[in-house]
Order: sequence, then structure tokens, then C-alpha cells
Amino acid sequence: MNKKKIKTLTLTALVSIASPLWAEMAYVSNEKDNTISVIDLDAMEVVDTIDVGQRPRGILLSKDKSTLYICASDDDTVQVMDLATRKIVDSLPSGEDPEQFALHPNDRHLYIANEDDDITTVVDVKTKEVLAQIPVGVEPEGMAVSPDGRWAVNTSETTSMLHWINTETFEIEKNIVIGQRPRHVEFSHDSKFAWASAEIGGTVHIIDVDKLEAVKVLDFKIRGVNQDKVQPVGIELTSDGRYAFVALGPSNHVAVVDAQTYEVLDYLLVGSRVWQLDLNADQSMLLTTNGVSGDISVIDVEDMKVIKSIKVGRYPWGVVIAPSS
Repeated sequence: MNKKKIKTLTLTALVSIASPLWAEMAYVSNEKDNTISVIDLDAMEVVDTIDVGQRPRGILLSKDKSTLYICASDDDTVQVMDLATRKIVDSLPSGEDPEQFALHPNDRHLYIANEDDDITTVVDVKTKEVLAQIPVGVEPEGMAVSPDGRWAVNTSETTSMLHWINTETFEIEKNIVIGQRPRHVEFSHDSKFAWASAEIGGTVHIIDVDKLEAVKVLDFKIRGVNQDKVQPVGIELTSDGRYAFVALGPSNHVAVVDAQTYEVLDYLLVGSRVWQLDLNADQSMLLTTNGVSGDISVIDVEDMKVIKSIKVGRYPWGVVIAPSS
């Protein structure tokens, strides 16, 4: 066998070994179809559609990315999917109308916003025990837990507050009033700052976690778009602290923000009513869920360009990316 052929075979072998390590799948909750769409991010196409509970909205992964948790809002439960088989294997008590949730770094305590009951429910995902039900403001929606595990934060839409919950005592230590209709909170990877979107206020509030006070309020102006359509919802932060991406709802744009200077660098046109976002493992790719157009926009992070639109189910709500099982 000549050297050229040996080299070709070696490269082929390396590619076949390396590909599974890099292959990634995106999971998208379709609120009006009661399904999860599975997207192969190498092929950039839907490869599976899985029936789940009624009105799936918030979705998230276990820390080892082997399990998908799904807020089945109209079934008043959190479903547990094994990603190796793509089967629902369990359900968790959640309180009424779970919309968003967040998992503590201990991989056990799940904090769930119960929109209809004005509470946050805390569930142990291993024992299925309800550890606490914490009264919060009216219409709680967003949930986040700081990477250091110290804080859980809930947003209440009608009360326009962030509720800061001590994860040791399950008690609220502070309430912070922000813009109208807060929807989502995202912590920086060092737990020093929390970014909170106010949908109707049209703003994003950046909170200093040590001081528990706002240090900056961002607003957004897109040429040719009516200001009342600029409605921030989902937020995604890069792990290097360089960028923040903000989904701006019915404006159909994602804002690119310098996470150090808080300058808005660009607006990227995506699908209709952009809602939530997720970055892949190496943060080269950002996906957005576009509810009204029923698709996913794929953004190349280095070039800051939308490179693909992928059709999914009706009203895609949440998206997470996991390694291919």
C-alpha cells in the first residue's frame, strides 16, 4: 500500500473517530404541537419529532446532558426524557402551570415558576420530593440559578420584580423592581452579574449580584421597527464574558451586546417573534426559536450572520443543544 493511500485511510479513520465527539443535537419545544423537534446540527435538519405533554415551554438539560426536563404547562408537570432513547421515563411534581425552571448546580434541586399560583416550587429531581413552595409576585415566569449555587431568581410579570431566593433557606432575601413584564434572567458565568429582560418595558437590567442593585439598563432601537415591537425576552451570554445576545420578540431581531461595555453592537434579523436562544458547546453557533414563523434561526457567532433557517413545529418556545447520544 502506498503512502498516499495510507494517509487517506488515516485521515478517514480520524474523522470517523472525531465526528461523534463533535456531533450535536438541538431539542426544540413546540408549544402548540405538543412535541419536541430534534435537529441534527451537522445536517442542519430535523431528524425526529417526539410527542410530549401539553403545551411544552421551558426545557433544560441535566448537568451531564443525558436527561432533558420539559415543562408540560397544561399537564401541570415536568416530564423527564432520557436522551439516549428519546423516551419520557418519568414525571415530577411541579405545581400548576410550570413555564420556566432552573436546575441548581447540585443537579438535584429544580426551581420551577408556577405562573397561575404565584409561587416557586422546588423539587428534588432524584427523590421527587417537593422541598419548598415559595410565594412570589403575580405571574411568575422566569427562573435562574447562579452558577455558584447561592441564588435562585424568579421574575414576576405583573409585579415587575426579581425575587432573590436564598438556596440554603428557600426564603426570599430581596425583591428588586425592574421594567414592566420581566421574562427571563441569565447569570454571567462567574455569578457576578444577572441580566434580566423586561418585555413590555423594552429594557434589559444588569444587576450587580454582590450589591443586589442595577448597574445598567439597556434599551434597544432598531431602524425601521416600531419601538413597541422591541420586546426583550431570552438572553444568552458567552462564557468568555464577551457577548450577550438578547431575543427581541416581535421585532424579529437579536441584539448583539458587548458584555463588558454594554454597547449594542448589532441587530441580527431572524424569524418572526424570536423568543429563546442557546449556544452550542464551542459557542460558534447560536440558535433562536421563532414562534410565529415556526422555525429556528442558526447564527454563525464569529461572522455574526444568520446562516440557516430550519422549519420545526408550531410556536417553537425553548431550545437546548446537547451532544449526540
